[in-house]
Amino acid sequence: MSPTDRSHDGDIRLELACFELEGVRFAVDVSQVREISRCPALVPLPHAPGLIEGVADLRGTVLPILDLGRALGREPVADPARARLAVLQADDMEFGLRVSSAIEVISVSVADIEEVPALASQAGYEAVRAIVRRPDATPILVLSLEALLERVYRSARSEEAA
Repeated sequence: MSPTDRSHDGDIRLELACFELEGVRFAVDVSQVREISRCPALVPLPHAPGLIEGVADLRGTVLPILDLGRALGREPVADPARARLAVLQADDMEFGLRVSSAIEVISVSVADIEEVPALASQAGYEAVRAIVRRPDATPILVLSLEALLERVYRSARSEEAA
């Protein structure tokens, strides 16, 4: 994550776009967000990796769509008709991430951002790259889009081997 702004008092801040899934707040760096919109109808992509829900035509661009729930090993987004689509870019790839709801864009001090606890990271957990501490509120989990894409690649390889 790279700091994106410095406040008037010299505090380095990061802008995050927040989403919700099953009551948990997740976020990505706004520099990785191209847009957020209603989730259009998806067309299944035959023989695509299992984590790719399908493709959608969004303003003349065909995008592969992942479901945040499935990508994290949870239940898929409960109501796809009311879902939001975050169009994201990571590793020079543009893709859509279906989320239950888009909450807000927040500015957080880098002093409030912590690494994932060692036990989780040493056990190979990579989906979350950082955690934002918030006074009087539950933490926000900052997603690693690169790790989510890696899960798609791994799911494709494991499906081919099966």
